[in-house]
Amino acid sequence: GLLSAEEAAEAGGSAKEAPRADLKAAADPRRRVRAGAREAKERALRLAYERWKEPGPGTERGPGPGSAAYRNFSVGCRNWLPDYALFRALEREYGTGDWTQWPEDIRGRQPEELARAWQEHADEIGYVSFTQFVFRRQWNVLHAYARDRGIRVIGDIPIYVPLESADVWAKPDQFLLAPSGRPAEVAGCPPDAFSEEGQLWGYPLYNWERMRQDGYRWWIERTGTLASLVDVLKIDHFRGFESYYSIPAGSPDAKSGMWKPGPGMDLVGRLTGWFPDLGMIAEDLGFLTEDVYRMLRESGLPGMKVLQFAFEAGTDSDYLPHKYDRNCVCYTGTHDNDTLAGWLSSCPAEDFAYAERYFGLNRREGYAWGVIRAGMASRADLFMAQMQDYLELGSEARMNEPGTVNEKNWSWRLLPEEIEGEKADALAARIHEMARLFGR
Repeated sequence: GLLSAEEAAEAGGSAKEAPRADLKAAADPRRRVRAGAREAKERALRLAYERWKEPGPGTERGPGPGSAAYRNFSVGCRNWLPDYALFRALEREYGTGDWTQWPEDIRGRQPEELARAWQEHADEIGYVSFTQFVFRRQWNVLHAYARDRGIRVIGDIPIYVPLESADVWAKPDQFLLAPSGRPAEVAGCPPDAFSEEGQLWGYPLYNWERMRQDGYRWWIERTGTLASLVDVLKIDHFRGFESYYSIPAGSPDAKSGMWKPGPGMDLVGRLTGWFPDLGMIAEDLGFLTEDVYRMLRESGLPGMKVLQFAFEAGTDSDYLPHKYDRNCVCYTGTHDNDTLAGWLSSCPAEDFAYAERYFGLNRREGYAWGVIRAGMASRADLFMAQMQDYLELGSEARMNEPGTVNEKNWSWRLLPEEIEGEKADALAARIHEMARLFGR
């Protein structure tokens, strides 16, 4: 979403006219994102767009669609913005992003039908493009602020995209689709100790042979877009480049799937070669084989070490800090894990006892801080902890519960008082001292 609906309203010259309740709802600083914030933000943005494109008498004009700034933005995003904006307009017209349910001509991107859609939906396409323009401008300001203070921003590139997306509709030849447009095969994970039926993600799989023929242009353009926004890119489900789990479409679970060879270093090497100045992290989690480890070594990318994964009683896990080499990133947990405090209070008693002995956990330091200390002291080149862990918050503050849909997922927010005032200064000093002590 946009960083600030109020700034967008000001950019469009509509700040005085936007309902204050809408702007407040969009920015209300509560622990969880307020219900209705999305709708309130949209109302403010649409008013801003109307003033931005057609300023009335006495209205302070924003940058405008004819400005050099907007033209430069459009040119820089030409490989994805037109298709994305048109897709969103059509999604609004037909009431669904499942483009396989759209009329046949637009589903198949017939030139005459595309021309009609561009003409009929010009205003909605303009609105979608405007929101992306405002987001990019606000993000660039924040990114520059971070860079000036020596802070690097890490982004994430998911390995798969959903069928109901502009990506698949615009470039169906890049995916394994049946003539109907539906996936012929879908992505997932095989049955394991965590799930007897495996995981059925349902995302369409890539046509790797077709992608190889044009030098993986789709992946290069996608990575380039993200490289313009962040300093480091975490490659999601990295092992899927070596081999991926393919499940026949329509299967009730993941049991009937099979592993198939992926592009491997042919793709990974191209990405690292195209973007030598972009830092990359390989999310090497999941079912790993020697071939995956070999690809990771050949790529030279740092892998991930998650401390919460290390303490299943009786195991000799590679996630134990004393086993790390330098070329890795150590995490207390990921966005899909519980917070440290939540994990320590709910994990099996024998696992907690193992972690307690290994880390030397004690009440005086705080159990969560004991784990953070071990991560800081590890040999990993980079250590990361979530703010929820520094604040010693429990399960109520976790970011996401995988496989669930609820209003709490991805809605946690840091409160202003947690980064301002005496308590925040004390926390910053504690983090700084630990980082200094371990040479971070």
